Amino acid sequence: MARRYFGTDGIRGQANVFPMTPDLAMKVGIAVGTIFRRGDHRHRVVIGKDTRLSGYMLETALVAGFTAAGLDVFLLGPIPTPAVAMLTRSLRADIGVMISASHNPFADNGIKLFGPDGYKLSDEIEARIEALLDQDEPLPLAKAEDIGRAKRVDGDIYRYIEFVKRTMPRDVTLNGLRIAIDCANGAAYKVAPAALWELGAEVVTIGNTPNGTNINLDCGSTHPAALQKKVHEVRADIGIALDGDADRVIIVDETGAIVDGDQLMAVIAESFANDKLLKGGGIVATVMSNLGLERFLNDQGLTLARTKVGDRYVVEHMRHHDFNVGGEQSGHIVLSDYGTTGDGLVAALQILAAVKRTGKTVSQICRRFEPVPQLLRNVRIAGGKPLEMKSVKEAIADAESQLARNGRLVIRPSGTEPLIRVMAEGDDRSQIEQIVNDLVGVIANARDEAA
Repeated sequence: MARRYFGTDGIRGQANVFPMTPDLAMKVGIAVGTIFRRGDHRHRVVIGKDTRLSGYMLETALVAGFTAAGLDVFLLGPIPTPAVAMLTRSLRADIGVMISASHNPFADNGIKLFGPDGYKLSDEIEARIEALLDQDEPLPLAKAEDIGRAKRVDGDIYRYIEFVKRTMPRDVTLNGLRIAIDCANGAAYKVAPAALWELGAEVVTIGNTPNGTNINLDCGSTHPAALQKKVHEVRADIGIALDGDADRVIIVDETGAIVDGDQLMAVIAESFANDKLLKGGGIVATVMSNLGLERFLNDQGLTLARTKVGDRYVVEHMRHHDFNVGGEQSGHIVLSDYGTTGDGLVAALQILAAVKRTGKTVSQICRRFEPVPQLLRNVRIAGGKPLEMKSVKEAIADAESQLARNGRLVIRPSGTEPLIRVMAEGDDRSQIEQIVNDLVGVIANARDEAA
């Protein structure tokens, strides 16, 4: 059944437009509080946010909902998503909430929910929340004497900083490294530079002056040009670009070249395997990760398990099959020995540890494989199911036979937009371009025929 509120990463949309309105946020607080209010103890929820202007509005509405449901609220202020997941467990909270739209522009916002174990909620629980939000009768409220309290605990960001520092190998410090970091004017603008400096690095920070509307604006992991320029300007050994809620990371090496999540996962997998820390015999990534990564891992005697696009599917596979390294090409990297969700800063520290241990440059460490040519194009659709049409199925089968063992084809509907995404990769760039262009044409024709 189609879901009205929840997408692949919580509830998200434009601020003050359904569903990201204060009245719905308050109802979410009541509904979630109702579901997680189990037993007679005082229940608690932790709420973090990024730096978006609308965060104040949604935070206040969520506080009203949770306290009305009888939960005590701990307000963390601006703090990374992985810190909320960690503090949910550390503070023995019943629920954790992050108010963020990740790498989206400031006008968007979202509500991400974590259970008491620090993991994102299951589809089943999200369905129960949706049912409460859509029911006709009023949501159950706490008695007057049981209404919750709310307080700010901004000092708890230091718990997260100490946690991050402990993920570094004990024999490694960052002494002697000059690090440029772009905090995307987002949730990590305080914690990330502080953690790196306390570990011994010389830190040059950009994207650390949030004003409510500049989060991800020409900065951060989705716009790394500013960081590339800064790395050149200050002759940094490495550049680290986080996104708005700091759950993903992109690296810029000392030459100014960008290093994506696939390369970072290759470095971490190889390092963990050498230290006999890698679990599952390999890593977990999505269908969008480059074939070059898979070939590199296979050469190391390791495997690549692929999932649907979305970090929640990566995490689910990791949990069910005992992997401890997984992630996405976008830089959303999950290291389950340390956390329950993607953590850009923790992932960056594993790269820094490899650099310090080997004495090599970032460009030498982070070019583990040569990516095969990969092309992605989108076809906008108005409705219908063009992928189920005979002409499209035949074209896909023909393309797959052309690629055979020399490439891959991924065709999927977007989870957030009315698009069909067509991706192909292989050793022959001209062949890949021809296949993608042909398929886009066939799908577009099918769309027009169905209109």
